[in-house]
Amino acid sequence: MSNVIYQSKINQIGQFAPDALADGMLILFKNGAPSDLADYCFVHSHDDLKQDIQSGQVFQIGKHAYQITSVGDVANTNFRELGHITLKFDGSNQAELPGTIHVKGDIPNQLFVGDEIKILTN
Repeated sequence: MSNVIYQSKINQIGQFAPDALADGMLILFKNGAPSDLADYCFVHSHDDLKQDIQSGQVFQIGKHAYQITSVGDVANTNFRELGHITLKFDGSNQAELPGTIHVKGDIPNQLFVGDEIKILTN
């Protein structure tokens, strides 16, 4: 059975966030993101991260679920403090940038305000 180690909801979608998504990146930032960054982000209500994000866990957003394949060195710290990470949908086994989490699966076509974000572990 999976345990939920993180849960929040999308509250706002920045003007350019769908463009980044179409390029294979989903940028998350908690409520209160600086306005110049918020334009590129899916802004979400932020919750406590109950344990570190690790490869093998599942990142769920809306109706989509993705296996986490690698986690950058500062991704957990950034997510805990700022609610900020970049998801890349390329399934890479090595994090490209320190704040990036790589996942395996098809890029979602569209996300909506109110979509739930969950991270699940076994």
